[in-house]
Amino acid sequence: MSMPRLTVTITRRLPEQVEARMQDLVDVRLRRVDTPMSRAELVAAVADCDVLVPTITDRIDQSLLAQAGERLKLIANYGAGFDNIDVETARVRGILVTNTPDVVTDDTADMTIGLILAVSRRLREGIALMQSNRWEGWSPTAMMGSRVGGKNLGILGMGRIGTAVARRARAFGMKINYHNRNRVHADTEAELGAVYWDSLDQMVYRVDILSINCPHTPSTYHLLNERRLKLMRKEAVIVNTSRGEVIDQNALIRMLEKKQIAGAGLDVFAREADVDQPPRDLSNVVLLPHMGSATIEGRIEMGERVLINIKTFADGHRPPDLVIPGSG
Repeated sequence: MSMPRLTVTITRRLPEQVEARMQDLVDVRLRRVDTPMSRAELVAAVADCDVLVPTITDRIDQSLLAQAGERLKLIANYGAGFDNIDVETARVRGILVTNTPDVVTDDTADMTIGLILAVSRRLREGIALMQSNRWEGWSPTAMMGSRVGGKNLGILGMGRIGTAVARRARAFGMKINYHNRNRVHADTEAELGAVYWDSLDQMVYRVDILSINCPHTPSTYHLLNERRLKLMRKEAVIVNTSRGEVIDQNALIRMLEKKQIAGAGLDVFAREADVDQPPRDLSNVVLLPHMGSATIEGRIEMGERVLINIKTFADGHRPPDLVIPGSG
C-alpha cells in the first residue's frame, strides 16, 4: 500500500498493532502517554499536521479549528461517534471529517444486553455479596431479580446498534418496541416483530426496559428529561451505552434514589472524568467505564478504518466514512 507520506498526529495511545501500521504507512506522531492532550497540545497539533486522528476525549470545536494550519485537511476520528467535532466548521474551513462506523456495532450491542441482564438479575449485588464473604448459602427468597424473557424492551434509536440490540433481545424472548427519527424498513420490523412508536412519551410509559442507542446531537440532548423519566414505570430499567448527555443524569439519580425507577446500567456519562458519587453508591445501578466497544478486535478494526480513510484521502478520492454535517 503506497501513499504520500502525510504527517499524521494521533491524540491518544492506540493498540500497538494500529500504531505499528500507522508507522509503516505515514509519518506519524504518536502519543507516548495514555492521557488526553491538553488544549495547548491540541492547538499545536492542528497547526502542524496534514491529518489529525482524535478520539472522543478531544474537543475539536470552532475555536480550536480557527487555529488550524493550512495543511490540516482531514480529521480521521478514531470512533463511530463524532459529537466531539464541530463538523460544520470543519467543512467551512475545507477540512474533511471521517469516523469508524459499523465496527463497534456488535460489541456495543453485546454490552447492552450484558447490562440489561446485570441490572435485571442484580449481578452487581451478587458479586458484592460474594466478595464481602457475607453469603450464607442459597435461600428461596434471596437475591431475586427479574427475568428478561417476555419483557417489553424499548429501543431509543433504531440505527445499526439499536437494530443489533433488538436482534439479540429477541433471542432472549423480549418484545421489541422502538422510537426513531425515521421508521425502519417494513422487512426489518417484520423480522424483529418490532412495534414503532411515533411518540417517545407513549413508548417509555409502556416498556419494562429502555435501551438508549441514539447519538448525542442538539436534538437528543436530555431527550430523557425529568418529565419523560417520570412517565416510566417504577419497575422499569434503563440502560445507556450511547452518550451520557441523552439523559438528564441528575434527574435519573434522584429517581433511582427514591426507587421511582428500578435500576440503571450506565456505560456512558455526561461528565466521564467526574462521575458523581450517588450513582456509584446505589445498589440498583451498574456502572461501567465506557467500555461498550472495548474489544481487542474492535479497536484494531477501528484503526484499520482510520487508515483506509487516510489512504483514500491521500489518493485523491472521497474517504468511505466521510461525515456529512447534520448527520448522526
